[in-house]
Amino acid sequence: MFKLIRDLRGLPESTKRIFALQDLKALLPAHGPDAFKLVITRLQKRGELNRLCRGIYMLPDCALKGSDLLGHVAARLRAAQFNYVSLETVLSAAGLISQIPLSRITLMSSGRSSVISCGRYGEIEFVHTGKKASELARELTYSAQLQNWQASVALALQDMKDTRRDTGVVDWEAAREFI
Repeated sequence: MFKLIRDLRGLPESTKRIFALQDLKALLPAHGPDAFKLVITRLQKRGELNRLCRGIYMLPDCALKGSDLLGHVAARLRAAQFNYVSLETVLSAAGLISQIPLSRITLMSSGRSSVISCGRYGEIEFVHTGKKASELARELTYSAQLQNWQASVALALQDMKDTRRDTGVVDWEAAREFI
């Protein structure tokens, strides 16, 4: 147990890291599945490892908070899919919606739609899209802060329409400069 925590704390920028179970398992290769599960459970009970959601963990001194934390979690959860931050998250950051989503991040994803609860840390909403990265390249920028691609305001507005989200919350007068 102590070796695992020592190794995690020794990683560069460990206070900005989110760990998947497979990351943790790589640090304890000699442990079988049951022994590994026991180590993770004990570390959680001792408060040395926090579970964010199924299969994703962080150290208690993690510097990530709010949408930054949720962005990192989303990147780990859906690493094999095409994802980008969009919808209410982008529009809120641009000041175009009246409701600011607290403790929630919305992403478009080539994976299935779902809402992942991260307990007290918030929620991640994945909304399915059939759009390809190659089609959207000009409308996406990479956000190192969120560890994900991020839609332009124009794309986020289009995603709101395409997914039939409540566009009544959008300040369309202010949005005209982005369309």
